[in-house]
Amino acid sequence: MKLFKIVIFYSFFTFFIFYSTGVASNLGRQYTISGKTMGTFYTIKFISGKKEPLPLWKSRVDIRLKQVNQKFSMYDPRSEICVFNRQKTEKTVNISSDFFSILLTAKKLYQLTDGSWDGTVKPLVDLWGFGTQKKSKKIPELAEITLALSKTGFNHINIKGKQSICKKKAVTLDLGSIAKGYGVDAISKLFISSGIHDVLVEIGGELYASGKNKKGKYWSVGISNPDKLYINQDLYKIIRLTNQAIATSGNYRNFFEMDGKTFSHIINPKTGFPTDNQIVSASVISRDCTFADGLATALMVMNVKKAITLVNSLDNTECLIIQKKDQKFVSHTSENFDDFVVK
Repeated sequence: MKLFKIVIFYSFFTFFIFYSTGVASNLGRQYTISGKTMGTFYTIKFISGKKEPLPLWKSRVDIRLKQVNQKFSMYDPRSEICVFNRQKTEKTVNISSDFFSILLTAKKLYQLTDGSWDGTVKPLVDLWGFGTQKKSKKIPELAEITLALSKTGFNHINIKGKQSICKKKAVTLDLGSIAKGYGVDAISKLFISSGIHDVLVEIGGELYASGKNKKGKYWSVGISNPDKLYINQDLYKIIRLTNQAIATSGNYRNFFEMDGKTFSHIINPKTGFPTDNQIVSASVISRDCTFADGLATALMVMNVKKAITLVNSLDNTECLIIQKKDQKFVSHTSENFDDFVVK
C-alpha cells in the first residue's frame, strides 16, 4: 500500500529499464538489472570480478520474485495468502517457508509495537477506500468502523511449529506493508549466497545494501522530500549504508481530502481511523528489509516520543521521523541515526 518513498541516489549513473552491462571498477565490473514486480519496479546493482551472464541473472531474479508474489499477492485469488484467508477458523494448515518466515517477522512487529503494526487491518483499509476493493473514498460511519475493527487482530493468528498456522477468528491477512521488504531480502540472499557480496537491491523504494559500490565506498541512498504537492522533490537526506536495509513509509502520496481535512491511507489499527499525528514520513534502517518495512509503517501510527524510545531500545535499528508543523518539516531521529547521514 505504500508508494515510492525512498529514491536511490546515483552519482553519474543512468537508470535503465530492463538490464544493462555496467562499468569497470577497482572491485570488478558493475552490472545493473531492472524490471517489474509487485505492481512496481525493481533495480539491482551488483559488482563482480568475472563476466556475469545478465540474462541468466535477470531470469533468476524474476523467478524468485514471482515466487514471492505468488505467496503474498492480494490480487491473485490463488496466492498462498488468499487461500489461507478463505480457510475456516481453527483449521491448521501447512505453509511454505517464505510464508512462515514473513509471519515470524509479522508477529515480532505486532508485539514490539503493541499492535501499531497489524497485518489484519484489511477490513479497515477497504472500508476507507484504500484497499484492493474498488470503493470510493469516504468517511465511514462509526458503526462501520466498529464492525471492521471486530474483524481484525493479529493476535488471532496462531503460528505453530513446523511451518503451520491457524486463525482463531475470521481475520484477513494482508502483508502488503512488508511484502516488498521481504522481496528485497529474498533477492539480496540470492546474490550473497551465490558469492556476490557487493550488491544494492531496491523494490518500490525499499532496499538493502551489501558490501560496497563500484568506488569501494559504502552505498549512498536518498530519502525523498515528503512533499505531497510535488513542489519540492529534492532529497531530504542522503544515507550511507552497508549490510543494512532502509525502508520508508509516508502518507503524502496516497490520501483523500474531505471537508477541509486530509485522510491518509495509513490506518491506526487501534482506532480504525487514518493516522492524525502530523507525521508525514518515517524511515527505518535495520539489518533486514522486511522488519524495516513493517516498523516504518508502525512508526507512522505511533506517538513520536514512544516511537523514538522503541527504536532506541532495538539493536542495529535507527529511524528518522518527519512531522509537518506550521507548514515546516521537523525531524526526529533515534540516537545514532546521524551516523549514517552524508554530511
